[in-house]
Formats: sequence, structure tokens, C-alpha cells
Amino acid sequence: MRESYQILDERFRRGVKQDEPIVCLWNEGQWTEGPVYSPAFRSLIWSDIPNDRRMRWDETTGTVGTFVAGKGFYANGSTMDRQGRIVSCEHGTRRVVRLEHDGSTTVLADRYQGKRFNSPNDVVVRSDDSVWFTDPAYGIESDYEGFESEEEIGGQHVYRLDPTSGVCEQVTDDFTCPNGLAFSLDETKLYVADSGGTRYASGEHHIRVFDVAGDGKLSGGDVFAECNNGFFDGFRLDNKGRIWSSAADGVHCYDPDGTLIGKILIPEVVSNLCFGGPKRNRLFITASSGLYTVRLATSGPKLF
Repeated sequence: MRESYQILDERFRRGVKQDEPIVCLWNEGQWTEGPVYSPAFRSLIWSDIPNDRRMRWDETTGTVGTFVAGKGFYANGSTMDRQGRIVSCEHGTRRVVRLEHDGSTTVLADRYQGKRFNSPNDVVVRSDDSVWFTDPAYGIESDYEGFESEEEIGGQHVYRLDPTSGVCEQVTDDFTCPNGLAFSLDETKLYVADSGGTRYASGEHHIRVFDVAGDGKLSGGDVFAECNNGFFDGFRLDNKGRIWSSAADGVHCYDPDGTLIGKILIPEVVSNLCFGGPKRNRLFITASSGLYTVRLATSGPKLF
């Protein structure tokens, strides 16, 4: 019988139920990403990037259907804002968009200082409604996850979109491939993954942590954790401040002090994850071709 959980520190036992099965909900993708849970519709929406489609799993019926496909979006990371709207990064259009309640789409950002982004990758919305996102070049390197194109900006950075003025500000300048990102529970820290080792000899495979000032300026940037199996991609925090992150062998869980306390082992390379369900205690995991879920003994923080 395959081991499902690795207890590396006794603190991990408080976050999982070791007899809880890990369930594969769907396994027909090519590279799944960007899971986001909608409480209003009791649904999980995620992307199958190379196939240019977004899928929807209905929690009430267990059925899976196509949410949108064939539009050239090649959507990646997504999140929910404080108004219950889905904010997404699109490789194909090189923009960050918001899906409104009436089904229309609002473009939040597609350029910085007049130049097109590379391929926005992952996104998080702060409680002040500012939108923070990463912009590596994965979606323009080839036609696999977008459209092959030249970089216009000339770097791979993290950006902050002001909710009032709509001004987009570059907040970092020393990442190789910024990827997943998330705020601490009190929003005084921003965690950002650098997966530069997937493309460059520089070898980055870590999460960095920044201090966030009241005006949104970042300082610090020390390495919080190094991935010991593959690379970090997307990650989320639970209501205790623990970080649950993607990795090559599954989901890695870190205590707020930076200690790797345990792993949930998945038979595919994990790309991203999110908390969902009525109690927010279901972890939804996108991994290579599949979508997995497991109930935890912890839950995600309240959004609203």
C-alpha cells in the first residue's frame, strides 16, 4: 500500500488525518494548474493549460465539465477576491483578468509602462483589494502553454496593481522566475516562490519572504525554504499560518518558522493547490494530468 503521508515533525499531525484517503477527481489533463474554489457555486475551477481549457468540478454532484475552452487564454493561476469574483492570469493574452458576477470579463492589467507582460503566472488579492501577481516567461517560451513571443519588459518580476488608481507597480527586481505567491495571515509578509532552476543554471528552487510596508513596498527577501524534491510552484496558507506548497513528490507543509513538518504524497508532480469546501478544510491539488482532493484537520483562512 502506497504511503500517503510523511510525518517529519510532530506538528504535522495536527494538520492531517492519516486515515483520510487522497481522492483523484479527474485525470484527463495535460498540465493542470490554477485551482480556485467558488463557495457560491460549490465548485472547483482549474486550468488544463496546454489544452487551452478551464474545467469545473461540481461539489454537489461530483461531475466534471468544461468551464471555457479554445479561447486562446491558456489560463494559469487564479484566486478569489473579497467580492467573490475570480481573478486569473492568462498566458495566451499576457494579462490579468477578473470574471464578473454577470459573466463578463474585466482586464485588470496587460502592460507595464506600455510594454506587454511576459505571461502572468499566479495571483493573490490583498484585503485592500490590491492585486499582486508574478510574471515569468513560461507562456512565451514556446507554443505549449501560450504563444511563442519575445520578451518586451526584459525581466521577470512581481507586480502590484493599485485598486483605486489602476496603476501597476513593479515591486521586485531580483527574481529569476517568480512563481506562486501568498500573504501571511496578517498580510505583513509576502511569500514568493522562485522556480528559476526549471529553466536556468542559476538553480533557484526556493520560497522567499518579504516584509510588506503599509504603502505596499517590499523589503527583505530572505529565503524561507528550499524545496528538497523538484521545485515550488503554487502554494497557500492555512488558518494557522502553515504553508502548503506544491513539489515534485506531492504537497510539502511548512511551519511558519520555516521547518518542513510533513508531506502529502501524490503520484504526479504537483503544480498548485487551494483550500475549499463549506468548511474550507478540503485541499484541492492540481498535479500533472489530475485533480486530487483530501480533507484535512485544518482549514484555509476566511476570505470575506
